[in-house]
Amino acid sequence: MTVTVQTRPSRVRAGRRPAGARHEARWGLAFVLPCFLLFLVFRFGPAVAGTLLGFFEYTIGDSPHFTGLDNFTRMMGDPIFWQALKVTVLYTVLYLPLSIGVSLGLALLVRRSFRGVRLFRSVFFLPVITSLVLAATIFTWLFSSSGPWGKLFGGSWLASPVLVIPALVIVSVWSRFGYGMLILLARLQDVPRELEEAALSDGAGPWQRFRYVVLPQLRPAVFFLLVIETTNSFQVFDLVYVMTGGGPARSSYTLVMDLYDQGFKNFDLGYASALGVALFVLTLFVALLQRLLMGRGK
Repeated sequence: MTVTVQTRPSRVRAGRRPAGARHEARWGLAFVLPCFLLFLVFRFGPAVAGTLLGFFEYTIGDSPHFTGLDNFTRMMGDPIFWQALKVTVLYTVLYLPLSIGVSLGLALLVRRSFRGVRLFRSVFFLPVITSLVLAATIFTWLFSSSGPWGKLFGGSWLASPVLVIPALVIVSVWSRFGYGMLILLARLQDVPRELEEAALSDGAGPWQRFRYVVLPQLRPAVFFLLVIETTNSFQVFDLVYVMTGGGPARSSYTLVMDLYDQGFKNFDLGYASALGVALFVLTLFVALLQRLLMGRGK
C-alpha cells in the first residue's frame, strides 16, 4: 500500500525574513535614524561643504567666487604652510612612539594582579578626563623659567625653538597615555595565558615571551592606536594655543593653527578650507600607509 503525504506550500519565500524580524528591524532603524540624521547634518554635511569651499574665494559677508585650484596653488607656494607642515610632522614623529611605548609599558604593569592594581589603573586614566586647557596652563608654568622644570634644566623650554616641541610632546603623552593603556590592557587580558606558559616551559625568557607571544597578539590594538593617535597628533591645537600660541618664531606652529588663523583671524575661509582638505588628505595617506605596513591581513 502506498501512502501519499501532501505538504502545504511554505508561505515564507527563500531569503525573505519573517514578519517579526522585519518589525524589529524597523524599530531598530527608527532608533538609529535620529543619530544618523545628526551625523549627516553636523558631521558629514559640514565636511562636504568645507571641501567644496576650498575651491572658492569666500569671506564672511561676501558672495563666494569659484576659483578652482587657486587656493591649493597658493598653499603650495606658502612658506607658512610648509613650516606648519614640518612642525606637525615633527610633533607626530616624536609623539607616536613615546605615547604608545608609555601606554604599553603601563598596560603590562597593571595587567598582573597585585594589591591596589585597580587604584593604579584609575590614577593612570585620570589625565584623559582632565581638562586639557587646565593641564596646559599648569604645564606652562612648570616649563617656564620660574617653574620647577625650568629651574631644574636652567631655562624655559617653551621659549626655546629646539625644546618647545619636546615640551609639547611630554604634555600630550601625559594627557593621552591612559587611553592607550586602557585599549592595550583590554587586549592583553584576552591573550591566552597558556601561550605564555608554554613558552616559559620551553625556556623562553621575559623578552622572548613578550616579543614572540604577547606582541603579535597586540598587533590589532597597536594598529588601532596608531591610527587614532596619528589623527589626534595631526589635529593638535588647544595644547599649542594655550601653551605657546605657535611660538617662538613659529617653531610650534601647526597646521591647525594655520587653519585657525586663516579662517578666524584673516576670515579667508576658502583658503582655510583648502588647508583643511590638505590636512584630511595627509591624515588619510598616513593611515593607509600604516594599514599597508602593519595592518595587512587584519
